[in-house]
Amino acid sequence: MAGTLRAIATRSAKYAVMEPQIFTVIGVDVGLAGDGARKPGSAVSILSWEKWQAACAALGADLPWTFRRANLLVAGIPLMPEKGRRISIGSALLEITGETDPCRRMDDQHMGLMAALKPDARGGVRCMVIEGGAVALGDAVHLL
Repeated sequence: MAGTLRAIATRSAKYAVMEPQIFTVIGVDVGLAGDGARKPGSAVSILSWEKWQAACAALGADLPWTFRRANLLVAGIPLMPEKGRRISIGSALLEITGETDPCRRMDDQHMGLMAALKPDARGGVRCMVIEGGAVALGDAVHLL
C-alpha cells in the first residue's frame, strides 16, 4: 500500500515555530536536517492527513497541520502506532517506536485540540531512523 508525503516541517528548537520545507535529509538518530527538537528513538514524528482532518472535524475548525508540531504529514496509508512497523519515505527507512501522545501544548495551539487528537491515534507516531535519506514533497510512502 502506498501513500504520499504531503508536507514537511522542522523547528530550530523545542518551542520554536514550525517551518515548512519542500525537501530535507533525514539522518540516523538525528532526524530531519535543521530540526533541533528531536532525540534518539523518536527522531521523526509522522501525522496522518486523514486523522488530522478527523481531529479538525471534531473541533469544527480548519487548523494548520503544523499545530500538531509533527515533522511529516502523510496521506493514503492507515498510520497506526504499531511498534516495529517500518515505513519508507523517499530514500529513508523509519521504524515506528510508538504513538505521539498529544500534550497540553496542543491546547495552547487551539483549545480542545489535545482531546481531539487522542482517539484512534490521531496524534500520529514517532519513529527512529533505520536508514537515512532524502525526502521531498510528493514522495511515495510505503508501510512495510
